[in-house]
Amino acid sequence: MKGPVAVTGAAGYIGSWLVMRLLEKGYTVRATVRNPSDSKKTKPLLELPYSEKQLSLWKADLGDEGSFDEVIQGCTGVFHVATPMDFESPDPENEVIKPTVNGVLSILKSCKKAGTVRRIVFTSSAGTVNVQEQNIPEHDENSWSDVDFCRRVKMTGWMYFVSKTLAEKAAWEFAKENGLDLITVIPPLVVGPFISSSMPPSMITALALITGNEAHYSILKQVQLVHLDDLCEAHIFLFEHPKANGRYICSSDDATIFDLAKMIKKRFPEYDIPQEFEGIDQKIGLVHFSSKKILELGFKFRYSMEEMFDAGIQKCREKKLIPLYTMKKVHAVDEVIDKVGDPEGKNKVNGFDDQVSVATN
Repeated sequence: MKGPVAVTGAAGYIGSWLVMRLLEKGYTVRATVRNPSDSKKTKPLLELPYSEKQLSLWKADLGDEGSFDEVIQGCTGVFHVATPMDFESPDPENEVIKPTVNGVLSILKSCKKAGTVRRIVFTSSAGTVNVQEQNIPEHDENSWSDVDFCRRVKMTGWMYFVSKTLAEKAAWEFAKENGLDLITVIPPLVVGPFISSSMPPSMITALALITGNEAHYSILKQVQLVHLDDLCEAHIFLFEHPKANGRYICSSDDATIFDLAKMIKKRFPEYDIPQEFEGIDQKIGLVHFSSKKILELGFKFRYSMEEMFDAGIQKCREKKLIPLYTMKKVHAVDEVIDKVGDPEGKNKVNGFDDQVSVATN
């Protein structure tokens, strides 16, 4: 048995998959959630293989100073995944940014108190790297986002970019001052299947071309991607590797919004995927995130861009989080029914109830 290790945000998109992989590798896992009695959040964790003997749930909150002391005491490692992700907050400075920064410092203080933690792996974000006024074609671990630019422009997700950038910088300062072994993992947009109960925020962005969520098109304009499973395997790889140190970008693919639109349309023709985007030049180039540092340690990515979207879309369809079809220039449900040859059902399309999204553009 390895560990024990603590995983914060264990009920979330990344956290729950990471818990699953840690259990499979023989780790004893202490999973923190804000409300252990919320069965919708905890059930997927409690149903994981090996959970009965190797998993325990702990109540902890990033906003509650010291609430991680007990769970981290005796742990050999901590995976800090939890982070506020409220893009619609009316008070982002106090509801998103401050809790994120104070939360990571609370985790690190608990690690210092414990005295048993060999290494902390903190899930950072591409939002700490590439949000800058002047775009550049390639980023590595030396790149940092411009917080002042984010606050001034207030693009979609700006509060998340600011919170993660300030949190990672604060974490590095505290770790160096207190002799803690800290690794930060920098994932881009994370795509793939999931075991968490609700629609992951990153999948809302990834599937914006299917759902028509135009506010997220700016994020997809020149995007970098990684499969959820590759990302979680990278967390464990870096925790275990004796030579790992510092920041690590974990990005397997680069794409433009036009690449994604073409790929999704080809693989899922039942969706009406736009191929042109107002204000975005079709000749835009890729922006590359270099994963050279983690690859040189021996890590290998297993999944392609096509595989991550195939699996992610399929899982969202299984959970009925996205429609099975979208159709263009249809103005009435009756017309949809006629097109698919079910004039009598009136409420079913290819056997599925309530799964057609009717576009009226």
